[in-house]
Amino acid sequence: MEKKESYSDHKKGGLKTMPFVIANEALDKVASVGLHANMILYLKNEYHLSNATGASILFWWNAISNFTPIFGAFLSDSYLGRYYVIALGTFISLIGMVALWLTAILKEARPHPCKLESENCQKPDIGQLVFLFSSFALMAIGAGGIRPCSLAFGADQFDNPDNPNNGRILQSFFNWYYASVGISILISVTVIVYIQTQFGWVVGFGVPTGLMFLATIMFLLGSALFIRIKANKSLLTSFAQVVVVAWKNKHLSLPPVDSNGWYYHEKDSRFTFPTHKLRFLNKACIVRNPEEDLNPNGTASNPWNLCTIQQVEEFKALIKVIPMWSTGIMIAVTLSQHAFPVLQANTMDRHLVKGSNFKIPAGSYGAFGILTLTIWIAIYDRILVPWISKFTEKPRGLTFKQRMGIGLLLSCASQGAAALVERERRARALNEGLANHPLSQVDMSAMWLVPQHCLTGLAEAFNAIGQIEFYYSQFPKSMASIGVALFALGMGFGNVFGSLIVEIVDHVSSRGGKVSWVSNNLNLGHYDYYYWVLCLLSVGNLFYFIVCAWAYGSDEDTRISTTAAATEEEEEEEEEEEEEEE
Repeated sequence: MEKKESYSDHKKGGLKTMPFVIANEALDKVASVGLHANMILYLKNEYHLSNATGASILFWWNAISNFTPIFGAFLSDSYLGRYYVIALGTFISLIGMVALWLTAILKEARPHPCKLESENCQKPDIGQLVFLFSSFALMAIGAGGIRPCSLAFGADQFDNPDNPNNGRILQSFFNWYYASVGISILISVTVIVYIQTQFGWVVGFGVPTGLMFLATIMFLLGSALFIRIKANKSLLTSFAQVVVVAWKNKHLSLPPVDSNGWYYHEKDSRFTFPTHKLRFLNKACIVRNPEEDLNPNGTASNPWNLCTIQQVEEFKALIKVIPMWSTGIMIAVTLSQHAFPVLQANTMDRHLVKGSNFKIPAGSYGAFGILTLTIWIAIYDRILVPWISKFTEKPRGLTFKQRMGIGLLLSCASQGAAALVERERRARALNEGLANHPLSQVDMSAMWLVPQHCLTGLAEAFNAIGQIEFYYSQFPKSMASIGVALFALGMGFGNVFGSLIVEIVDHVSSRGGKVSWVSNNLNLGHYDYYYWVLCLLSVGNLFYFIVCAWAYGSDEDTRISTTAAATEEEEEEEEEEEEEEE
């Protein structure tokens, strides 16, 4: 059961904590995204890795960075609490950034420089790769502490189920929190990338490291103001107990619907009867023999023989969202397409105005997607939600599933646009005789890349925020970090899947001595075909989502909570009692 530390609620939490919570997340994003945006060029130019290899490494780095949050979430919700996991993650990320900074400072940490057009460039040795990957690993571990807990920790400062406007307040918080993160990412892919381009990698990695140090200090300064939800018992153990006890009781028949006293629940719990979905798990909370299963004070004598209804319902909540969660894997692939657009932009005319000296860094074009996301969130939250609510009669405007579905549709459009733009870029390059000059500039503005980035930003605004709100609404407050971590886990699987797609496309398309679609030479390759593959997979995923959304049902606004409203069964019983009294 959740408990807060002993302090006056009116002195803790609320708006005054936001500068510290958001500053930690925003500075972390500025630092970490600033490293990701241009990393493909660092791996290619300084470590002499191929386009496909560099992209695969970045996919795996992103994947691990999105897998670790599930462990951070369990550690947070089961043992340490969100505050300490965020603090620990921030510190570990700082160490990882320092290590990456050292790879740029120390010449021995990289292969000897050479001209990329020559075929005899020295490859990195094992020691150099271990040093580089160690920095990636430390940053991934640190992300595992920050990503799943920061958003849920911020929501803890506002979440008040007794407030009738709680749902709307939380939606605004999620939207504006995501918008603030979007602004920080926008700064990252413009300012940080520009610093790396103009002043080199030593300064370019040093600035993010300094920002991460500032993020650590800012979070610690707000310690006295935070509402801290204490860690619950181990959720992993709790889920294992449900499975074990349900299996032990598999031979038992479920009691009749109107049975009373057959199911075990804690004294203060409002759950006195389990829900009917996934009914086979209800056997885990059947009291077989009250004298043996229960202590004199009413508690379970052995939790591996009897579980509470609350435990069963928490486990059900996790199982129920898995199909919906799996629909986010494919869009994670499209949202993670950072490496190849940077390489494309690097071959195009990046002057903001023809004839000017200023060139937009190749890694900064992702800023258009982030800018689109941020502007759309503001418009949607302040203008469209009140207007849509009049027609849908829902305080959030569109449902979570509607927003997720629209995001998936936009992701299909973004990959189609990317394929069309790349086909045009490649055709112009060949017409200009640049087939064997992949580093030469094509007479085509890089602003052609803007539409696909804007569509990707809109897709993320709809689907990503919809996913996070959906998970947060479906889990009890004690599992809030788990809910947020599911999104990161989906991104992790998306990055693994993205890496596999690149490897498969590279292997299959290069058979028989043919030029790979994802060749180091963009002009001879067929990156447009690669984007069409992603587009077709995204269309298939959209239909899969429609099936999963239909199967899930319409109870997306129901949140499990030991202090929330009674279950449907209890409400029906109360209505029947009132009718009998009348």
